[in-house]
Amino acid sequence: MIKVLVVDFHPIVRTGLKLLFASDSEIKVVGDVGSGIEIFEFVRRHPVDVIISEIDLPELNGITALRAIKKEHQDLKVIMFSHQPEEIYAISTIKAGASGYLHKTVSTDTIREAIIKVKSGGIYLSEAMSKNLTFTDTKNKTTKLYKRLSTREVEVLKLLSSGKKNKEIAQELDINEKTVSTYKARLYNKLNVTNLVDLIHQAKHKDLT
Repeated sequence: MIKVLVVDFHPIVRTGLKLLFASDSEIKVVGDVGSGIEIFEFVRRHPVDVIISEIDLPELNGITALRAIKKEHQDLKVIMFSHQPEEIYAISTIKAGASGYLHKTVSTDTIREAIIKVKSGGIYLSEAMSKNLTFTDTKNKTTKLYKRLSTREVEVLKLLSSGKKNKEIAQELDINEKTVSTYKARLYNKLNVTNLVDLIHQAKHKDLT
């Protein structure tokens, strides 16, 4: 039996996934939490094989939580399950240690398939995304731009776009303020802007946040 922990801010999502696998012969949802912080307490107290987690979480975003969890529990598999566009965030989350990425529009059968695949050691991405990683799509400028951004740069960009200050970002990502400023400077350069307002506008225009 594959033991699954569901992490999502919305109770309806957590309830839906619990109901989905209530009578499943191979998968059991052993718990659900609503924030990134709660993940750590749960996995220390209960055996978990696979975590299904949203990226947008209160207190600690999903990518930061993923990175920290994998340091403590290397064998734990994590699937990011989000409304954020796969072509933008899938690569970043896989780099950070995720074993799969699911957009919230996928079918229930796909969720089940992904859980089983990552538990057996595989990586789950949609067919379209898998092809995107294999072949260079010269027409997709957004994806090409994204591939130039590191996982940490994407995290900083997302937090800046949500209105967080350098000090708050440093605390959330457990880095110093000077490092945040360095990442911000790199983002200015890579997105070809000179100020924060234009940076956020460019990110939203290219669907990077």
